[in-house]
Amino acid sequence: MRSEKMTKGPTRAPHRGLLKALGLTDDELGRPLIGVASSWNEIIPGHTHLDKLAEAVCAGVRLAGGVPFRFGVIGVCDGLAMNHEGMKYSLMSREIIADSIEIMATAHPFDGLALIPNCDKITPGMMMGALRLNIPAVVVSGGPMLPGRFKGQPVDLISIFEGVGANAAGEMPAGELEALATCACPGPGSCAGMFTANSMNCLSEALGLALPGNGTIPAVTADRLRLAKLTGGAVMQLVARDIKPRDLATATAFKNALAVDLALGCSTNTTLHVPALAHEAGLDFDLGSINELSRLVPHLVSLSPGGTHHLVELNEVGGVMAVMKELARSSLVDTLALTATGRPLADNLKNAPDADGRILRPVAKPYHKEGGLAVLYGRLAPDGAVVKQSAVAETMMKHSGPARVFDSEEEATEAILAGRIQPGDVVVVRYEGPKGGPGMREMLTPTAAIMGLGLGGEVAMVTDGRFSGGSRGAVIGHVSPEAAEGGPIALVQEGDIIEIDIPGRTLSFKVGETELARRRAEWPPFEPKIKTGYAARYARQVSSGSQGAVMR
Repeated sequence: MRSEKMTKGPTRAPHRGLLKALGLTDDELGRPLIGVASSWNEIIPGHTHLDKLAEAVCAGVRLAGGVPFRFGVIGVCDGLAMNHEGMKYSLMSREIIADSIEIMATAHPFDGLALIPNCDKITPGMMMGALRLNIPAVVVSGGPMLPGRFKGQPVDLISIFEGVGANAAGEMPAGELEALATCACPGPGSCAGMFTANSMNCLSEALGLALPGNGTIPAVTADRLRLAKLTGGAVMQLVARDIKPRDLATATAFKNALAVDLALGCSTNTTLHVPALAHEAGLDFDLGSINELSRLVPHLVSLSPGGTHHLVELNEVGGVMAVMKELARSSLVDTLALTATGRPLADNLKNAPDADGRILRPVAKPYHKEGGLAVLYGRLAPDGAVVKQSAVAETMMKHSGPARVFDSEEEATEAILAGRIQPGDVVVVRYEGPKGGPGMREMLTPTAAIMGLGLGGEVAMVTDGRFSGGSRGAVIGHVSPEAAEGGPIALVQEGDIIEIDIPGRTLSFKVGETELARRRAEWPPFEPKIKTGYAARYARQVSSGSQGAVMR
């Protein structure tokens, strides 16, 4: 066992002495030692209950004959960090989380890991660490939040953000906005729609790194506690059989995960996290492959923000396994892939229900014929840009309009809320990429304001930053190369005509080559916004958004 590096032999007597200081018996020192990594804290609603899940995981490990050791990692709440400098640190935190897992499980050589995340960057960060270490590991997230109720309708966090825009338009009084804020997030869990956290928790199932149900079982249920106990036992089984993360997250599993991503209409942020996971798994990932698969895999589930349903409803009709069963019928996933259950996907699908036709539609009658994501290329995005096409109004699938150019999210938000953006405009927000931001901030505030003002069917937004999984509308992010690297988006000027063709997968702008060369010659070199600390180091080392924004 890996833990014998610190438990066996005369030279490890001091190590045993330290472990016995924890109260361990000689019998326990001979059992598998399992690290239980939790991102529990008291500031993130999705994490406040993770201490209870960690206790359940530990119980499962003990029931299976192992010895659990809990430790913590950091977590950033994207909602609380939104629209101020704190959001610069959200994506950055993913790398620190992965590094923390690597450090803890190398300094203390655990035989296996149970990973308990729940929000946007924490879930991919933990999985990246597990794939890097490649020791037996299983993920169990905290689970999704239940939707709230407001005026008889289901609501969630995005409802509040869009309420800000409605308030600015004079359509929602301040008291009503505050009443909405009071009831939209009714308790623990990752925000209730198919936003980034729930997207990644669902994809952990599809990758085979989590047990069935991980992505959709609500946070507040006994089923979630039972899943945590089963996860502790599953880790022990993988340790016994020496099944490691890279045995599960193979090239086949990544293709399965992308198919599920497209069928669910997941967050655009998955196009950052999936390449980063592939990188840690030692696999190549081509962003353009999303377009190829999107033409084949239809959009089968329409959850908030693009639709009206929430994760709890998907769970009621079978969750991710039901989605994969429907995809398997059309040979859109490979059921031979090995999973965290220790068995192939085909075995996990045997008891999954058939598509119900309302929440989960069959392949023959999808919400959209193409999958949820599309990657656009062209003069404005030579290395690609990403859009959640399942959340775009039909009238905006093709759009041409004048650029309204802003060099920060704050400038754009101010202009939108002040009523300075007109129907037909294309809001261009730059110097918000991985290097330029730094940290590639999510921009839920301006996108939600556009929707709240009733401009979602008439105004587009293009940025080298990224969007919340809760953003909807014709919002195109991850434009690469970014402005800070001298990408074409840095050369766009007020009034330039931006051309968006989502079905044709293109993003361009009408400026002659001579004029473009003149602008490039006059473009001032990028001056970093933050010159000290972790953010400065991150900006120097981070790769393009098209490469997953991984550290070089």
